Amino acid sequence: MKIRSSPRQRLFWLTGILLCSLSPYAQAATNVPTTITSADTVWVLFSTSLVMLMMPGLAFFYGGLVRRKSILSILMQCFMLMCIISLQWVFCGYSLSFGPDIGTVIGSLKWMGLQSIGAEASPYAPRVPHLAFVLFQMMFAVITPGLIIGAFVERMRFSAFCFFSLLWVTLVYCPVAHWVWGAGGFLGTQGGAGAVDFAGGIVVHINAGMAALAAVVVLGKRKGFPHSISPPHNLPFATLGAALLWFGWYGFNAGSALAANSVAVHAFLATHVAGAAGGLLWSLLDWLKFGKPTTLGMITGAVGGLASVTPAAGYVTMGGAIWIGIGAGIICWASVTALKARLQYDDSLDAFGVHGVGGIWGTLAVGLWACRAVNPEAGIDGLFYGNPWQLWLQTKAVLVTMLYSFVASLILFKVVDFVIGLRVTDHEESVGLDLTQHREAAYTQLD
Repeated sequence: MKIRSSPRQRLFWLTGILLCSLSPYAQAATNVPTTITSADTVWVLFSTSLVMLMMPGLAFFYGGLVRRKSILSILMQCFMLMCIISLQWVFCGYSLSFGPDIGTVIGSLKWMGLQSIGAEASPYAPRVPHLAFVLFQMMFAVITPGLIIGAFVERMRFSAFCFFSLLWVTLVYCPVAHWVWGAGGFLGTQGGAGAVDFAGGIVVHINAGMAALAAVVVLGKRKGFPHSISPPHNLPFATLGAALLWFGWYGFNAGSALAANSVAVHAFLATHVAGAAGGLLWSLLDWLKFGKPTTLGMITGAVGGLASVTPAAGYVTMGGAIWIGIGAGIICWASVTALKARLQYDDSLDAFGVHGVGGIWGTLAVGLWACRAVNPEAGIDGLFYGNPWQLWLQTKAVLVTMLYSFVASLILFKVVDFVIGLRVTDHEESVGLDLTQHREAAYTQLD
């Protein structure tokens, strides 16, 4: 006799299995001398605020690029991530990412619910309180699944989005963060292979970019793609969003120095010049190819440059940062205008083409332009400074992350589709997600 279960029952059982699988293994944390300073603490808290500002920036950036009848769905998704992922981070996310190690693969649940964490110095940032480091990393966990939204705008059910995002941060983001940044993670410098990621090229951009590609494979194309797709409904909104992202990126990258020091200043400037180079190159390529530079091209190129310099900002010279931005303008532009057009995949707002490809390029570029004179404490040199081995380490980290993120994300999309269904109906897609998912409209119709 075949037993049938409802979507709600399948959701209940899947959630139970997930929570049971996270058993609280524990090891002793590394003791770090307390050297907390007010200046460094203020800088990390201010940087946390800047990264938080990127979330409404992302909402306006993506929201301005969709149809007017789906902008609220983007805003809702971004703000919902602030709620559910912040709570997940307190409950188990931080401990899984940065907690005492379980065999180099994942952190334990020793710090579940932030127990035993308070005003003492962080083992990862000994000049700031541990809770300040928790807050800073929380914002990274919040915005990373937000980047994936660009791949499936206007066609995913809101309930499926919430469930997938919670699963993805727990089972994909947290492990990769531990591999690269956690003590004992097998890819990073704290007991691992030695790959470096200053502010999230691997953990954030490659991770989200490959998940975006998986979303494209599972969800398929929008109705009418590619010939009947509406243009962006509000480019001023998108430009405002890009400006907020650029502003917040200073906290994202310079804040990753975790101290108010010369490395933070260097990362701040490197971030800015790479974003400028990316926006300029994309505009020039649009001008040469299509006869006119576009606002959309300018802001997309700037975001590509900013994403690409993220893993490198605290390791490369200004010349290296500019070359990374130039490379991003060329490589991401080619990915969006040529590769996507040739392969006909509907990465709607180019989450993979900009963030995924940009993260890959920037992570590899660390292996080319890293210079220990920029960050003597890190002591990292790249190929152009006599150390080709670093390029191999970066390449290995890129390949491992690409494979894991894509496969794991593909499985999670399939699971969520089976449990509650991923895609809205054709009618709901035509009407727009604002009304069909949230019973709201962004704009009042004038009589």
